[in-house]
Amino acid sequence: MIDGGQGLVQFAELGLAFGLSALVGMERELKQKAAGLRTHTLVGLGAALIMLVSKYGFEDVTLRGLIVLDPSRVAAQIVSGIGFLGAGLIIVRRDAIHGLTTAATVWLTAGIGMACGAGLAGLAAAVTALYFIALYGFPAIIRHLPRIGKGPATLRLSYQDGHGVLRRILEVCTGEGFSVAEVTVDPEERGPHPGVVDVVLTVYGRPPAALLAANLEDMDGVLSVSSDDPNFGED
Repeated sequence: MIDGGQGLVQFAELGLAFGLSALVGMERELKQKAAGLRTHTLVGLGAALIMLVSKYGFEDVTLRGLIVLDPSRVAAQIVSGIGFLGAGLIIVRRDAIHGLTTAATVWLTAGIGMACGAGLAGLAAAVTALYFIALYGFPAIIRHLPRIGKGPATLRLSYQDGHGVLRRILEVCTGEGFSVAEVTVDPEERGPHPGVVDVVLTVYGRPPAALLAANLEDMDGVLSVSSDDPNFGED
């Protein structure tokens, strides 16, 4: 029995969208793509919510089978318009993409707001709960996924010697989910100035090495960083 568009059928449809979107995102995550498990899940869940809003959120504006007005056209404009806001949150830096999950979250939040405005408080609350599960529960799952790739990534760094920079670099690597297999001095790229050290790090990890390189470049004492990751390629 449907109760104002918030019956068991609708919650089951949201759950199905959540599960299927997560499966798509899992496949992307295993291949280490920029938009992975969380991003795809949020996009699919948000689309399902907006579809339910379009189907059941405007019953109070119909009269004896006659449509008094068409508020679903407004919903369509919100869906297309929010994409421009999300696109503005996506940043490409050193071949690493930042902000995809944030953009998907903005889009999802638009769906939650539409549901609330349509009087579908139950659906909005359910999606909000699923949002926190995706954002805070999935990282634990991602950390246990097997690595599918061609081999280790290589980072070449130049940093100021004598300031504990290398120790902090290794701490950042492990904190970002990488394991450092080897640290060597690059004989072909020795620092031209006194006090400058050039090293090569061989690292293993599921996230793109370019993202790690971008984070290391912002550290005090790090002069330059470049990455070579055979696992992060074209779609």
